[in-house]
Amino acid sequence: MSPTASPNAAPDALRNLGPRSREMLAAAGIHSIADLTARGAVRAWDDVRRAGQPASLNLLWALVGALEGRDWRDVARNDRLDLLMQIEAIAEARKALSDQDTDAP
Repeated sequence: MSPTASPNAAPDALRNLGPRSREMLAAAGIHSIADLTARGAVRAWDDVRRAGQPASLNLLWALVGALEGRDWRDVARNDRLDLLMQIEAIAEARKALSDQDTDAP
């Protein structure tokens, strides 16, 4: 996180994030750096997508980089596989919960 950014500041006060990122995060109920930090990058990205926003993987790389103070390109190069596996785990968990709901009497 930026040493000068307040936890109450909008997420676009962080590296890698701009006004469009702020709008997409706001659509998912993420209005501050504290909100973003509490959810974490992967969950925030998933929430943005579930809110109907066109969240590309570049947004995920940018969110991770923003929270870790890294350039998004470094995240894309070095953390891609781990992050994709986290996304897949979330999707599988959601599907399992959905399957349980449809199996209930």
